[in-house]
Amino acid sequence: MTSITEPQRTIPVRAQYDVLVVGGGPAGLTSALAAAEDGLKVGLIESRSFLGGNMTIGLPILGFLGQKGNQIIKGLPQKFIDRLKVRKGASEHRPCPLHMGITLVEPEAVKTVALEMLTEAGVDVTFYTACAGVVMDGDTIKGIITESKSGREAVLAKIVIDCTGDGDVAFRSGVPCEKGNEKGGMQPPTLMFCLAGVDTEKLRMSIANQTRTYLTDFIPAEYFGQNNQFIVVGLRELIAKARAEKGLKIPNERTIIITGLREGEAWLNMTRVAGVDGTDARSLSMGEIEARHQIDDIYTYLKDYVPGFEKSYFTKTAPFLGIRETRRIVGQYVMTQEDVLGCRKFDDAIAVASYPIDIHRPGDEGCTLIWCGDCYDIPYRSLVPTKVDNLLVAGRCISTTHEAMGAIRVMATCMAMGEAAGRAAKMCVRDNVSPAKVNVCRLRDELVAKGAYLRS
Repeated sequence: MTSITEPQRTIPVRAQYDVLVVGGGPAGLTSALAAAEDGLKVGLIESRSFLGGNMTIGLPILGFLGQKGNQIIKGLPQKFIDRLKVRKGASEHRPCPLHMGITLVEPEAVKTVALEMLTEAGVDVTFYTACAGVVMDGDTIKGIITESKSGREAVLAKIVIDCTGDGDVAFRSGVPCEKGNEKGGMQPPTLMFCLAGVDTEKLRMSIANQTRTYLTDFIPAEYFGQNNQFIVVGLRELIAKARAEKGLKIPNERTIIITGLREGEAWLNMTRVAGVDGTDARSLSMGEIEARHQIDDIYTYLKDYVPGFEKSYFTKTAPFLGIRETRRIVGQYVMTQEDVLGCRKFDDAIAVASYPIDIHRPGDEGCTLIWCGDCYDIPYRSLVPTKVDNLLVAGRCISTTHEAMGAIRVMATCMAMGEAAGRAAKMCVRDNVSPAKVNVCRLRDELVAKGAYLRS
C-alpha cells in the first residue's frame, strides 16, 4: 500500500483574525508586534512551546551593525534587545571583524521577553500547533489548517504572514518555491551545544598572545585582547592535530566558539550534517541523530586541545537543529548576489542589511564569505509572493537566490523584515488592499517614524 484516502470531514474554525502570523521566531515576533500596534486582532501560531526561534539555540544575533560600524537595524528589533537588557539577557552590539557585529542573548530570557511583549500587545499566541494546510479561495489565502492536540482546526485571517523560515504556508498555498543551489544542495544545519566551566579568559588571552599557534579566521588577535565576550572562528591547525593524533571525527574545518553571557559558559557551533532537508521530517530526524553522534568527538577535541576547556563540562544541547536554508519563495522581485555585492538601493526598500554572503557549502567542510564593503537594501517586493494574494513572507525564505539568501538569513535582518511585513499587513487591513497594492512610500514613512533605519 503506497497511499490511503482520508475521508472528508468538517473542520471547525477555531479563530478569525485581522492578521495571522505563522511562526514565532525572530521575524514572526516583530511581525506580530508591528501588526498589533494600533489595535488590530492579531494571532500567532507556533509549533513549539516557546517564542524566539533561532534566538533560543545559543547563537548570537548577527546583523545589527553594518560593515562600516554603524547600526543599521533599529525599530522593533532594537526595542526587543532593550527589553532583554533589562533582564540582563542581552549584550551591547559588539563590533566583530568577521561578522560586522554580534549581540549575545540569553536563550531563556528571549523566550520570556518575547512572550511578555506579545501578550502586552494583545497578540493571541497559540503554542504546540503546526500548520498542516491552507484555506484558499481561488488564488487568495483565507487562513490555514492547523494540527494539534485539539485535532484539525481552521484559523482564518484577512492577511497571513508566513514567518516559518521554511515557507511552509507559501508552499502549501501554491507559491512557486526554490531550494538550495543550482544542484539543489542546501547549507548543512548545526545542533548547538553548551559547555560550562570554561576558562574563557585563558582562551581569550591564548589567542591574543599566541597568534601563530591559535590562528583565527579574519579576526585579528587584538580583538581578543579587547573583548571578554567574543566569538572564535578558526583554530584549524588544532583540529588537524586532533584528527591526526586521536583520529577524532570532527565534521567542521573550523572551531566556532561563542561565549555566553554567563561566566564560564560557551556555546559551540561545530556539528555539521550534510544532506539534510529541513522540510522533510525523516531527513531532520537523521540530522538530529547524526549531530548528537558528532558531539562526543568535538567535546573531546575541545577538552584536550583548546586552551580554557580543560575543566569544562557538558550542560545542554539546543532544543532543535539550527537550519540555515530550505525553501525560498519566488516573489515579485528575486534578490541576487549582484544586489548584495553592489550595495544596491531600492525605491521600495523596507530594511537595510550589511551581513556578507555567508554560505556553509553543501559539498564540503568549507565556508564562502564575500563582503560588499557597505550596506544593501531589501525590497518590499521580495516579501510579496507571486500567484497568491493576501500573503506576505518574512525571514530567510523571502524571494532571493541561493547566494543572496546566504547574506539576508541572519536574525537581525529577519527581525527587520518581520517588522516591515507586520506594518504592511496592518496597512492592507486598514486600507482594504492586497499586499501587492500597499503604498510603499507610506510604509517606508511609517517604518522611519517608528524608529527603523532606511537609507535616503
